[in-house]
Amino acid sequence: MDHLTKLENRSIHILREAYANFKDLGMLWSIGKDSTVLVHLARKAFFGHVPFPLIHIDTNFKIPEMIQYRDNYARQWKLDMIYGENTKALKSKMTFPDGNCTRLECCRLLKTEALRATLSGTGPRYRMNHETGEYELDKNPAAFTGIIVGVRSDEEGSRSKERYFSPRDQKNDWHIGEQPPEFWNQYKTDFAPGTHVRIHPLLDWTELDLWEYIQRENIPMVSLYFDQGEGKRYRSLGCWPCTHPVDSNAATAAEIVEELRSGKFANIAERSGRAQDREDGGGLEELRKAGYM
Repeated sequence: MDHLTKLENRSIHILREAYANFKDLGMLWSIGKDSTVLVHLARKAFFGHVPFPLIHIDTNFKIPEMIQYRDNYARQWKLDMIYGENTKALKSKMTFPDGNCTRLECCRLLKTEALRATLSGTGPRYRMNHETGEYELDKNPAAFTGIIVGVRSDEEGSRSKERYFSPRDQKNDWHIGEQPPEFWNQYKTDFAPGTHVRIHPLLDWTELDLWEYIQRENIPMVSLYFDQGEGKRYRSLGCWPCTHPVDSNAATAAEIVEELRSGKFANIAERSGRAQDREDGGGLEELRKAGYM
């Protein structure tokens, strides 16, 4: 069994364990490469069907092509698609692009706070109507007790402290020192009532693993990841005011694989194009403790 197949099998096993053990389960879909691979793995795990909702936190500052890709993909595969947003912060223009807060504060309001409200059912949440293709207000939003997330431990420092099944408290706060051990592929899935659990099927994948798998499975990706003839592409996607492309001529998954194998980015962090990471100073870990992805 090759390396990618071993990773695939473990991820599918974790997805099935999550589905078997958590009644109110959802999957975060940022529209990026990691979570899109998760959607593909979920379809494999459940024989072409994704049996839980996909959840996108819309900051209203995503690159338009990302939203178009999300909706086209959701309609094509008949995905139960939900998005949430921090309507109050957006209406009051408490955002970095509007000049009223820092990048990290903007992340807290538009991502962390919106995520917590969306998962708990206390904030506005919109669900795709597949008959009309439009989104409608979810009038009876239930809380999610388990959320599948496409984080990888090699992508950013605080993510290396996660577990495959990582508990949060009732407020979605993450207590790093209180996570259960995971030895010999044994995962704790039985938690006290009220515990919110994040599930990370891609935790031990690397950026190279991901692109080799995308190439092998021919998984469609948003075209922003590929050079469009200008010598630039995105390695990591986020909001347009804070996300910048890297110099690269890679126009296909195969070319990205070769680029990564060559060591071109060996000393450049995957999220180097994310401006909020450069202003971090430990802030991202604090945001993640409070519920950030």
